[in-house]
Amino acid sequence: MKVAKKIEDKILQELTPTRFELIDESHLHSGHVGARPEGETHFRLCVSSPKLSGKSRLEKQRVIYRILKEELEGPVHALSIEVD
Repeated sequence: MKVAKKIEDKILQELTPTRFELIDESHLHSGHVGARPEGETHFRLCVSSPKLSGKSRLEKQRVIYRILKEELEGPVHALSIEVD
């Protein structure tokens, strides 16, 4: 399964977001540390979820990092997070 699909499945299942956008920005980092020719190493995640409501920005990021722990320890080199 592709990395983007795994991320999508996990976020949708755990957060049931009202807004979800995952952008593969790997092509912007070709030649940089952590980049792979096949991509799927650098992502931008934009998400809104009632499950994150009332949490600080840091708490929201920690929730997402926990959900995506496996991907962040492996194929994903960088994840930019925008949370509403």
